[in-house]
Amino acid sequence: MPIPRIENTHMARRKPSSSTPASRTAGRAAARNTDSGSARGVPKGTGDRIAERAADVEATAEAMPFNANKPLEYGYDNAHAPQEGEGVEAPSDDVTASSLSEVNTSDKLGTRAGNGDPVAVGPLDPVRTDATARRMTTNQGVPVSDNQHSLKAGLRGPALLKDFILREKITHFDHERIPERIVHARGSGAHGFFECYAPLTDITRAAPFQAKGKITPVFVRFSTVAGERGSKDTARDVRGFAVKFYTDEGNWDLVGNNMPVFFIQDAMKFPDLVHAVKPEPHHQMPQAASAHDTFWDFVSLMPESTHMLMWLMSDRAIPRSYRMMQGFGVHTFRFVNAQGEATLCKFHWTPKLGTHALAWEEAVKISGADPDFHRRDLWEAIEAGEYPEYELGVQLFTEEEAERYSFDILDSTKLIPEELVPVQPIGRMVLNRNPDNFFAETEQVAFCTAHVIPGIDFTNDPLLAGRIHSYVDTQLTRLGGPNFHEIPINAPIAPVHNNQRDGLHRQAIHRGRVSYEPNSLGGGCPFQAGSAGFVSFPEPVTQDELRGHPEKFAEHYNQATLFFDSQSPAEQAHIAGAFRFELSKVTVPAVRARMLAGLANVSADLAAQVADGLGMEVPEPLPRAIAKVPQSEVDASPALSMLARPGDGGVRSRKFAILVADGVNGQTVETVQRALLDAGAVPRLMGVRIGPCVTDRGDTLDADVSLENEPGVLFDGMIVPDGADRMGELRMDARTLDYLKEQYRHCKALLILGDSDALLDAARIPATLPDGGQDPGVVVGGNASKAIDAYIAAAGRRHWERETDPPRV
Repeated sequence: MPIPRIENTHMARRKPSSSTPASRTAGRAAARNTDSGSARGVPKGTGDRIAERAADVEATAEAMPFNANKPLEYGYDNAHAPQEGEGVEAPSDDVTASSLSEVNTSDKLGTRAGNGDPVAVGPLDPVRTDATARRMTTNQGVPVSDNQHSLKAGLRGPALLKDFILREKITHFDHERIPERIVHARGSGAHGFFECYAPLTDITRAAPFQAKGKITPVFVRFSTVAGERGSKDTARDVRGFAVKFYTDEGNWDLVGNNMPVFFIQDAMKFPDLVHAVKPEPHHQMPQAASAHDTFWDFVSLMPESTHMLMWLMSDRAIPRSYRMMQGFGVHTFRFVNAQGEATLCKFHWTPKLGTHALAWEEAVKISGADPDFHRRDLWEAIEAGEYPEYELGVQLFTEEEAERYSFDILDSTKLIPEELVPVQPIGRMVLNRNPDNFFAETEQVAFCTAHVIPGIDFTNDPLLAGRIHSYVDTQLTRLGGPNFHEIPINAPIAPVHNNQRDGLHRQAIHRGRVSYEPNSLGGGCPFQAGSAGFVSFPEPVTQDELRGHPEKFAEHYNQATLFFDSQSPAEQAHIAGAFRFELSKVTVPAVRARMLAGLANVSADLAAQVADGLGMEVPEPLPRAIAKVPQSEVDASPALSMLARPGDGGVRSRKFAILVADGVNGQTVETVQRALLDAGAVPRLMGVRIGPCVTDRGDTLDADVSLENEPGVLFDGMIVPDGADRMGELRMDARTLDYLKEQYRHCKALLILGDSDALLDAARIPATLPDGGQDPGVVVGGNASKAIDAYIAAAGRRHWERETDPPRV
């Protein structure tokens, strides 16, 4: 960026230094001191570098005789149109040097910083390391001769304190862990890019949306909220969906969840919420679970939580994969264009593969079989080239439109129904690279709602206001100080120049002696960007200072009812079942009764189902906080159902188990496996044990998973090929029938080839639905080539229509 020029019309009061042999000699001598100087400065033309630098510094400072921008710091008009800072171009690079000795280089020093060169920005390449074909060293670069033994006095003697290699190794190991996040401690991350569909310059100047096809690098971290770092992936919980955009105007963090609303309306209650949902402090149980007294005690006394509870008890809380869940910005934000005009907006991420969930029993079993289920799924998909893709959409509306809604758009317990404001797609995000190192990237990445860029601004959402502070504050402890922005994964690709200095773990080595603004000794640099920088939207504020909420915040149940009524019958049954399970874990009947009274304001049918499962009567509804309940704009919103977004992925990247044993029909296995692979699925051969089995043709197949090491809950479907005597070894193993029953009970697709009736009868699996219709998820056939096509068509979704309560199988 060019330096703003200053026209010096101010008359200097001192006379310039004359250049005579005597003055030049005196100037050379004076320039070698750092504690005093002459009245007239050092003249030019000495031919001495130190003296020439002193003369150039004087000329630079003299070019800024006063702060020309000072008058522009006052008044209403100037506050709305900040001016670019003043600066002058120094006569030489030596003016801004820390030391003239910077010309001396070495393998460590490298060369001097170029003008404007930033630190810790740009690609991660300079900080990646690879020890391939390298010998081991200490952290000081000293080669390690023996990494097997500590230094001792004799082979059986005592270890010696002077063993600096052992001490360094053990000391570093002892400090390898940093404090975990209080919430969102367990997470998984990936790199990728965002691509803009079309320029949005009419509504925002935000860098990612300035041109069709513009690519912005991103890093995404998915997480659970309540559990600790070592907890399970498949807990019933909110999922974090945080995206860091590395834009050419700085980093923008869109820090959201997989649910568009939250439990509370004000950040003042956030510590209370987290304390309530975390393990109870007297015995530190339960881990990564909301099914306990303190959580339900809190939320039953906070009716504004009711809407969020509907989402938490829905299938949204147990997604099949991070790749198959939506993401939301939760709060209302502003887009601001180059003219300073604002449009209110909400952000939505929609997965290309659609929204899909686990069954609750399945999620519980997966947590024991593979606590890393979602982390593994994300990693393996990216490694296989099945890159997760999400579409970014926005709801756009004006302040005037927001005023007419029956709810307040600053209330984070409310959403805007898509029937009221449609979601407009504006770009796509593709995750195409796994991290090189989990700790350095996924664990050390620091997201913050305060990280916005020109063109994106906040609203007065009181929950958002607290998050703006909290996220920065927590990084200070977790990452060791104020310089966490210099950790490579957090560093922007845009240049960073300011006067912030020092602190723990500082990486930047700043050139020059100026660390303040305004200045003249550094030519006024770095100077403020003026209107080219971030300018806050000038929202008028004419209210009294007080604590409270607007009256619209007092309506707590309309959208909870809207959500429940918009679900499919199966989804409604799952919500009722989740409430029954969670409240059954509560040990205080009064808390259960209070929560039931809250549900009675949502749906009489839901309250009755939950009460029946708890052996209770439905109490009178809780008193409402608002006297006159406003009329909702919509009675049902199909977009709130997960079934509204089946996606276009089919069976892509889904895992299927093909049961094999001695005598299996090898041709069938080959046909089925090839068809699934061609469809993008991951078909695995499962035997009683891993290892070889002999087909009916005498060929050998190698089972890479077994009934013992990969429970059926880890697969999206199961295929039983035909074979000699139904592959007697599998037929005699009771786990085979257990696997089939679980697949059926969790509403997954089954493919049974050959002599099928006996196996289905043995597992008591019906081929029809409870209503008597044919079950499309149970595919029975004698011809593998024909049956597999029908199976692939059926296996891309769950067949919830077969569910009964209690289950038939």
